[in-house]
Amino acid sequence: MLDVKYLRENTEKCKTRLAMRGKSYDEEIDAALALDQKRRDIIGEVEAMKAEQNKVSKSIPQLKKAGEDVSAVLAQMKELSQKVKQLDAEQAEVEEKLRATMLTIPNVPADQVPEGADDTCNPELRRWSEPRQFDFEPKAHWDIGKDLGILDPDTASKVTGSRFHFYKGAGARLERAVINYFLNTHTENGYTEILPPFLANVASMTGTGQLPKFAEDMYHLENTDQYLIPTAEVPVTNMYRDDIIPAEQLPIRYAAYSACFRAEAGAAGRDARGLIRQHQFNKVELVNFTAPEDSWNQLENLTHEAECVLQGLGLPYRVVMLCTGDVGFSSACTYDIEVWMPSYGRYVEISSCSNFLDYQARRANIRCRNEKGKPQFAHTLNGSGVAVGRTVAAILENYQNADGSVTVPEALRGFMGTDIIK
Repeated sequence: MLDVKYLRENTEKCKTRLAMRGKSYDEEIDAALALDQKRRDIIGEVEAMKAEQNKVSKSIPQLKKAGEDVSAVLAQMKELSQKVKQLDAEQAEVEEKLRATMLTIPNVPADQVPEGADDTCNPELRRWSEPRQFDFEPKAHWDIGKDLGILDPDTASKVTGSRFHFYKGAGARLERAVINYFLNTHTENGYTEILPPFLANVASMTGTGQLPKFAEDMYHLENTDQYLIPTAEVPVTNMYRDDIIPAEQLPIRYAAYSACFRAEAGAAGRDARGLIRQHQFNKVELVNFTAPEDSWNQLENLTHEAECVLQGLGLPYRVVMLCTGDVGFSSACTYDIEVWMPSYGRYVEISSCSNFLDYQARRANIRCRNEKGKPQFAHTLNGSGVAVGRTVAAILENYQNADGSVTVPEALRGFMGTDIIK
């Protein structure tokens, strides 16, 4: 969440930049500032009372020594103590309300994030490679998968429901090959591999910003405080919840495979077919913990790391910066990497790389020590490194052949044991 002091000292800027997300947060900001003022007033009142308590307490021995009756003074002290106790309880209640309000306010888009209403306003930063020119009519990956007998959504629909898949034979091997290739590449580049739990509790979901905002988009386990994770970002980031990271350990870079689960209430349209928008999918996530002064440099490194696996697969892509109306709730700045999908005739998001600054760290109480040993909130970053199902979809479409077969990218042939799926 935001630093309430920053919100107090930069109120108009915060209101202006947050409104660029497409919704005014003035009401939430005003409510938070009012609660913050009430909290500070209570603290001031309590401190004055405690100072009076200390002063009177020191005078009691002198009064007794002088033979004076101290019963009235003791009664006054008892009354003062009761007032302090009441104010302490009131302060705790106000602080709880303040935190609840602050959790509803998104991160302020960084100054370099361009103003815009939606993804049509995202400026393109760069492209890599050119889309393949086919001498035949290319098919969509769901048709390729069906014709090859490697993707079976119909059986998954019977077993589970819509927007799930059975991968079969070479399809299952291809998915597994992509996961192995991603993890091998990232660990060779200095990331530590993590295999996290696929469940996370309410505190973890709140720490990374999924709760309370996106509760309807997640799968909750009945009669527990646990959710199926929407991304490995959640458990991996919360590894350091309520911890202080020594300065010499930074930056920390993790690469984590996980299955991901998203209810995505209300999502529909073309993406409901195929592998682009599933309720369960595989992903390799990159998570970074860094000192505040280094986070912007780490965002560039993180994005490059996600790009390198696509380059290794020979998949054309572009990088865009998300505008204020498209950037995620917890993010201060996000780069999207979009892979070329022939059946769509456009680039489709396959990775989001974000700098959260200290927003998640404040929610999860993740701190680090600076060079002088003083604790401060760390900065957290993450990015898909990358979405596995979407990568499989991109491979099937970009590497399809006129006879219906699919050429296996060279980087995956050692995992697949073949150079063609037919």
